[in-house]
Amino acid sequence: MNDRPDSLADAPLGRESAYPEQYDAGLLYPIERAINRAPLGIEEDALPFVGEDEWHAFELSWLNARGKPIVAVARFRLPASSPRLIESKSWKLYLNGFNQSRFASTERVVRVLEHDLSEAAGAPVGVEVFGVDDPVLTPRALPGESIDEQDIEIADYTPSAEHLTVGEVIVEETLHSHLLKSNCPVTGQPDWGSVMIRYRGPKLDREGLLRYLVGYRQHQDFHEHCVEHIFTDLMARARPERLLVLARYVRRGGLDISPWRATPGEWPPSPLRLARQ
Repeated sequence: MNDRPDSLADAPLGRESAYPEQYDAGLLYPIERAINRAPLGIEEDALPFVGEDEWHAFELSWLNARGKPIVAVARFRLPASSPRLIESKSWKLYLNGFNQSRFASTERVVRVLEHDLSEAAGAPVGVEVFGVDDPVLTPRALPGESIDEQDIEIADYTPSAEHLTVGEVIVEETLHSHLLKSNCPVTGQPDWGSVMIRYRGPKLDREGLLRYLVGYRQHQDFHEHCVEHIFTDLMARARPERLLVLARYVRRGGLDISPWRATPGEWPPSPLRLARQ
């Protein structure tokens, strides 16, 4: 019996797959964002946030015109306003198809990636390709203050916005936690991550915030939707003037995903990568 959501009925995720040896744009498997946004009350024509899904591909390789392998790291930026996200295993299979395919130049590879990913997502996708020793890939630390050292007892591992409470003092601060964990909605595999929250508004109770974030530990959802869930809960419970939620998930299968969602006018720090990514 197939108990997958309809949007994943034919996806390669959770299935045995043959790894391609030649380029094939048809391997990309788009998923409508509206399916998971509807339960959060998010309407596609009136998004309550701006944002992007930033991906890094650490296993990108192709052959040059003479058959010599080239290896690189790619950064992709998929707009949160795109009608579709792209399922991660299909993305991995698609990139593997480059391994034995010849391209005349790196610029040509970038153009092909931009075209195919934009077609799948339904919106322009930004692509950058770096050499494996490029200093831009050097790991950095998340900005702000960690809330992980609180000595609290936790027994609830499902996300509950009831944990989110605020005081009367208006503050502007950046907080982060490395205790984020959710699970793949199809395979149940763990997805480890870190989350940063920057806001201006009534001061968040840090104990409650940590309980809330740890609540995702047994939650099954895509990375992108976890971030949107956190954003909408914080907006509803804390009502900040400004808010940015950014998650940086540990790579799996050579890909990491780092979604961010924010109130208009807010932007994340310059591209950063954590040591465990």
